[in-house]
Amino acid sequence: MFYERLKELAINSFEWLNVPETIDARFLELTLFENGVSVFFRDEIIGYLALQCAIGGMINIYNIPTAPRAYAANGYNAQLTLKNSVLIWNNYNHTNCMLEIQEYARRLYEIQRAIDVNVTAQKTPILIQCSENQRLTLKNIYKQYDGNEPFIFGDKNFLPDSIKVLSTNAPYVADKLQILKRQVWNEALTFLGIENSNTEKRERLVSDEVNTNLGAVHAQRMARLNSRKDACKQINKMFGLNIDVRYNSTFENYLNTESGENGG
Repeated sequence: MFYERLKELAINSFEWLNVPETIDARFLELTLFENGVSVFFRDEIIGYLALQCAIGGMINIYNIPTAPRAYAANGYNAQLTLKNSVLIWNNYNHTNCMLEIQEYARRLYEIQRAIDVNVTAQKTPILIQCSENQRLTLKNIYKQYDGNEPFIFGDKNFLPDSIKVLSTNAPYVADKLQILKRQVWNEALTFLGIENSNTEKRERLVSDEVNTNLGAVHAQRMARLNSRKDACKQINKMFGLNIDVRYNSTFENYLNTESGENGG
């Protein structure tokens, strides 16, 4: 759940402008998210395409592969060169975002499961000691208890005095874990360049605190935007187009303060 939510935000982070109709911007961003690179070229029949690519050939003096091969799931493939195609990189490291998002999703999962266990422990903070021949009976009784049944019935052979119940006194820490989950979620948003509160401070933040957080957000945003801008310049020069890309304007003033309240 957390992975899919963060992935959705990642592939919606940028708006591609003036792209040809044959270009699927959604697929382009998905390719960059998963593979870290896409290749832009012109097919003689279909038109302009931005597809997945396999890196191949020798590298040039800047360590850029010179013979990418475009391919698609339906079997389409095209051998290209740097003279008739442009590589679009996800960032200057030439890496994807998928691994980082998987790591944030794993952390959020671990915290959420700890919250679930702690909340359940408030309902059933007990250890039950009984004889072996009473175990099945007590399991069935516990199922009724855990199912919030209003009445639990026992037969006349049931011996409650032979049962010992020990309280585990599980402390309630779900509220603290919820704060930690919001912090990890906001850290993930910062990685994606999305504005967020990134603090549990309830009173008004001073301008320096706001600017510090926004600076980190902007830096992460530009880390992916710059490589896309570079690709646009190369594409426009090679093919005479006017393609541009910008950060998604709907995210510009996004402020997340309750990330864990609605399932996240």
